[in-house]
Parts: sequence; structure tokens; C-alpha cells
Amino acid sequence: MHKGRKTALLIGAALAPVVAVSLPAASASAHGYISDPPSRQAQCAAGTVSCGDITYEPQSVEGPKGLTSCSGGNDRFAELDDDGKGWTVTPVAKNTTFSWQLTARHSTSTWEYYVAGQRIALFDDGGAQPGATVDHQVDFGSLSGPQKVLAVWNVADTDNAFYACIDVNVGG
Repeated sequence: MHKGRKTALLIGAALAPVVAVSLPAASASAHGYISDPPSRQAQCAAGTVSCGDITYEPQSVEGPKGLTSCSGGNDRFAELDDDGKGWTVTPVAKNTTFSWQLTARHSTSTWEYYVAGQRIALFDDGGAQPGATVDHQVDFGSLSGPQKVLAVWNVADTDNAFYACIDVNVGG
């Protein structure tokens, strides 16, 4: 090997770790989802319902804040928007705990819960970093029967949020 080329290769090999550490980090592909009651993506991951890519990435339903879709506007996870897919409906009480599993703990502005486009619960974290699990006690008020809950985790330091839909039967 030519001496100049060998020197260049050695310098490149020595600098590679320094360059890699100094590059900006790409956004992680793992974040969080509702595990209990089982969200649609949790059902996919557990094999309760046959699904595509979301089976391997239940924590990755991320999209711009303000969306109202189960898929977070992500075409790869569009099957989460299909209300006729055969999702298991979980019986819940009027006052139910929703549990998030977080694989990347982003500073959080708010957590929101919606039924039929109406917000039924809001939890303000004021930018705090959550733990690996987060529980919220959600009161369904006068709602009863089968409901689709849209849960939204609004990250404090980005324009994105994480989305999960949970099929429940309130009081059932």
C-alpha cells in the first residue's frame, strides 16, 4: 500500500470516533405507547391482532402535534386508523388508569385524552422529564359503552407528539 494512502487511512480511522461523537444525534426511533389498557399498537406487538411494521415498533407512532389519527399521520402505521380491523375492546370503569411505557423519556408539555374529538382529560407536566412508566387516572364522566380513546403525549422541546388509540367499553 502506498505510504500516503496508509497514513490517510490511519488518520481517518483515528478521527472517525471523534466525528461520530460530534455529529448531531438523529431522532430516536423509540419513544412510547399505552400498554394498559392495551392500545392498538400494544395489541399488534402482542400478536392479538395481525399487523405490519407497527408490530415491531409499538412505541414509534409519532407525528406533528394536533393530529387526531391513531397513526399519528404516519403512512407506515395507517392500519391503526382502521376501526374495522378487529381490535380487542377492553372493559373499563368510569375512572380508569392508562399506563404509558416510555422507551425514550422526552421532556413533556402535556398528555391529552380524547373521545369523539372531545378532550376528556389533560395532564400538564410543565416540561418535566417523565419516568419509564407514566400512569394517568382518566374520568370518562357521563360517557359509557364502547369508546375509542385517542391518547396524545405532547413532547415539550419538539413540534411532535406520540399517539395511541385504545378501544374500551366504559362500564362494560
